[in-house]
Amino acid sequence: MGTINQNGCSVCAAGSENYTTFSTRLGRKSVKRVQYDYRTPEGELFSCVGKDIEDCRRKRDEWVRTNK
Repeated sequence: MGTINQNGCSVCAAGSENYTTFSTRLGRKSVKRVQYDYRTPEGELFSCVGKDIEDCRRKRDEWVRTNK
């Protein structure tokens, strides 16, 4: 996937998820990460960075459980 935002704002549609991968350095080591956006059907946005897509979805599920 490419960019998930336009002019700094998420382009995630209601009821869907968008994500993209990127590489960054932690000390001398290069690591891959996932930037993840999820917008509820009501329009509330959840955004995070995780180790992989499963990590991001776990964070999303926890957020959904605690924000009902």
